[in-house]
Amino acid sequence: MCTSANKQTRKTITKTAFVYLIVSIVCAAFGAIYELFSHEVYSYFMLYAFLFPLIGGTLPFFVLACSRVRLPDEIACKLYHAGIAALTVGSLFTGVLEIYGTTNRLTAVYWIVGAVLVMGGVGKYLFSLRGAAET
Repeated sequence: MCTSANKQTRKTITKTAFVYLIVSIVCAAFGAIYELFSHEVYSYFMLYAFLFPLIGGTLPFFVLACSRVRLPDEIACKLYHAGIAALTVGSLFTGVLEIYGTTNRLTAVYWIVGAVLVMGGVGKYLFSLRGAAET
């Protein structure tokens, strides 16, 4: 979602927010359809998987687009996007396993990697803000 000059603009940030909104809608529809055919077996991971891209993607990027704060660089954005993607896929996968009636210890990897990537993206952004304030 970055321009060819590797510089974020308000337009690309707004476009990113809309993409996250579409991903949230697709995740909500996928969860609803999957649970429709799951013989009345439900999973909260599947029901609420759309919240990761909605609250973690749409909301912060709309706030960034509407505010006058410095925009994140490409590395911070990519780390953050990867983290939100890992959390969303992890929630959907855990939901599928719960509906199927099984569990797997390895689903914890999604939560750990997703959290680390999101924190890395936010940390990189805050570090760049701090560096810009010192100059």
